[in-house]
Formats: sequence, structure tokens, C-alpha cells
Amino acid sequence: MAIHPIEYRYGTREMRAVWGEEHRFSCIVQAEVAFAKASAEHGFIPARAAGAIADGAGNAMLSRAKEIEDEISHDMMAIVKAIAEQCGEGGGFVHYGATSNDILDTATGLQIRGALALIDEKLRRLLAVLLKRSAETRMLVCVGRTHGQIGVPTTYGLRFAIWASEVARHIERLGQMLPRVAVGQMTGAVGTQAALGEKGMEIQQTMMEILGLTPVDVSNQVVARDRYAEYFMFLANVATTLDKIGIEIRTLQRTEIAEVEEAFGSRQVGSSTMPHKRNPIKSEQVCGLARVVRSAVEPALQNNTLWDERDLTNSSCERVIFPEASVLTDHILALMIRVIEGLTLKPERIARNLEILQGVNMAESVMIELTRKGMNRQEAHEVMRKASMDALSKGTPLSTILSKDEAVKRYISPGEIRLFLDPGHYIGTAPAQVDRVIVKLTPLCVKTG
Repeated sequence: MAIHPIEYRYGTREMRAVWGEEHRFSCIVQAEVAFAKASAEHGFIPARAAGAIADGAGNAMLSRAKEIEDEISHDMMAIVKAIAEQCGEGGGFVHYGATSNDILDTATGLQIRGALALIDEKLRRLLAVLLKRSAETRMLVCVGRTHGQIGVPTTYGLRFAIWASEVARHIERLGQMLPRVAVGQMTGAVGTQAALGEKGMEIQQTMMEILGLTPVDVSNQVVARDRYAEYFMFLANVATTLDKIGIEIRTLQRTEIAEVEEAFGSRQVGSSTMPHKRNPIKSEQVCGLARVVRSAVEPALQNNTLWDERDLTNSSCERVIFPEASVLTDHILALMIRVIEGLTLKPERIARNLEILQGVNMAESVMIELTRKGMNRQEAHEVMRKASMDALSKGTPLSTILSKDEAVKRYISPGEIRLFLDPGHYIGTAPAQVDRVIVKLTPLCVKTG
């Protein structure tokens, strides 16, 4: 019976597979085989034993390991025994010189690498979608808002470009972080490699080369959990970007604003009681699940504060937070890609909202021009502040107030006032910034190398 929603409601098939029991078991087997090969290469075990382990380990079954665990109450030793049963004469050398976390943490490194490959691919897809929407809307002028209040104009193209730039930074972070978090170790019971003899460092290096992981420089019994904390903080950072985008979409879809709308199917139901509803449920799901992803950061940080060479407090916690945070981050990435792809923009509402304040939101434009033509900047600010407050209190267009203001008329003609109150003439370098972002970031949409 499924209990956790990632078993039946959230998550992509491929990310669930990375953190599933069968794949975890497979990663452990891969680590044991790589250890045997590296040990043989450096003369620590006979080559024929490593060959037997390589040939037989793949036949080990998770179900058999669970049977053994029921008897001995040690998960790693149960897997060792299940592998050894399949390796003939090599069985006696399975796990020789290793401690449990040498294998378990190395297996985790393989899982992290697989998870980040999936997240990297989705980040690049999201980047491509955002850049596409940015190009489509590079000249679509809209209301800018600060403190939730209407300000000077911006463009939808710039909004999409800002989000794209943030996603690109996550791609960059992922690449920088990967060798620090996708790591493995073979250092023994307390990190000294005493059981491996003088070739311990070489065995570890070769083992990780076989697996394609970064070897730790030093460790105690476990990989230091600051590495894993970085992984979880990265997931939380990605989730927060998606949360931010989701909040903006939800805000812009409010009935009073109505500038955008999530795609809504022809047979989709918005409410069980209000038939008219068209709710931004996908963005809401992104925002809600982002909270869960962020909640993994605190336990991940505490997992780095283990006693001495280690204790076991991290283990149970990691069994929960690794699959949960990874699956949910991957899920909301996939969801946000769909949201941005299907997002409907409503030009008529966008234009209407630009006119709500009857020109008051363009006061900065006039202030800048008054200063350019000779008025003291502080005086110009005060003139426009008073005119704006007057227009707002009277419900009168700002152009009407300014056309009667003698201080303004000395510098700007009525015709010029209309020009400076036109939102389309006050978007600065926004289109050029969009073009620059598109040129710079488009190559990141496809992974190379």
C-alpha cells in the first residue's frame, strides 16, 4: 500500500527510479565490484577473486539480502552475504578491508550523480522555454510593481529573462558542485585505511576512477556531510526559484490583475462548487512542494555534526530526505516547464493595467525630463510628487494636472507631456538586455562535453 505521495502522485518515473530500492541495491553492488577490481589491481586480493566477484555480483538479489537482514539485523552485511553467495571462490573476498559506509556512501555518490543528471537536463529545458518566452515578449510593455504597488513600466521579456538568468546560475552551480557532492570513499573503520595496507590510497583512487566519482581526500568512517548539505541547499535554491516564479504567476493571474493564465484544459474543473473557477493549481503545487524541499536543509546540516568518527543519527534521516527532496525538486521542475510552455498572456489586460493610474505611474519619466531640461532634480521630484498626489486624490489624469502646472510648462510642452507619459517610450534598455541574455544563455540550453 502506497503511503507517501511521491509513490503515487508526485515525481517523475526516472527520478523515483534513482532513489528506489532496486537501484540503491544496484549501486551498492557496483561499488563492491569496483572495490574488488581496484583491490586486485593493487595486489590486495587475488585477480581471480576479483574476476569471480565481477562475474557473480550482478546475480545477487535484493530479496535475498532482505531475507538475510531479517536474520542478522545489519543491512550492509546482509548485502555482502547475498553478493558473496553468488561469487564462488571470490565470495570470501567480498568487502575485504571495507567498512559499511565505504560502500554505502559511495553508492550514495552514484545516486547523487544520477539525480543531478536529471535535474541538469530539466534546468536546461526550463532555460530554453524561458528564453523562448522572453524573445516572444521582448517588446510587450507591462506594469512594473514594487511593494505590490504599480511603478514605472517594464516588459514581460525582461521578466522572463531575469528568471532565465537565475536558472542559468543554477546550471553553473550544479556543474561546480558535482565533483564535491558526487564522491566516494574507501577509508575503513575510522578513516585510516589500516585494513587496506600501504596501497589504501591507490585502491581508493582506482575504485573511484572505475565508478566515475571523485575520491575524498580524507574522511573518518563516513563522507563528511557538508558535501550532502551542499546538495540539499542546491535543491532548496532551485526550488525557491521555482517558488518565486510560481508566486508571480499566481499574482498576475488574480482576477483583479488577470494578465496571465495557466493553461486550462477544455474539460478541466476548477472547483467542486464554483463552476467558473480557473485556478493556478500547478503554480500553487510548485510553491507548496518547494516548502518541503527547503525543509530538508536543516536536517542535512545537522547530519554533519556527528560524534567523533561517526554515529548513526544521519542514517535514518538521510533515508527520508534524499529521495523526498530529490524527487520533489525534479517534479516541480517538470511542472514549471509545463506551466511556462502553456502560459497564456493577455495583452488587453496588460495594456489596461498600464492605464489604471491615468499616467501617475509615469511621474519618474517626466521628472527625468524636467531635470534634463534644466530644473533642479530635487525640485523636479517635489513638483512631480505634488502633481501625482493631486491627480490621485482627484481621480484626474496626470496629464491634466501637468498641463496646468506653470513650473512644468516652462520646461515641457503639452505635446511632450503626452510623449513622456507613454509607457512604451519608457522601457529603457529592456529589449537590448533581453537580446543580450538570449545570446549569452542559449548555448546552455544543450549540454556539451
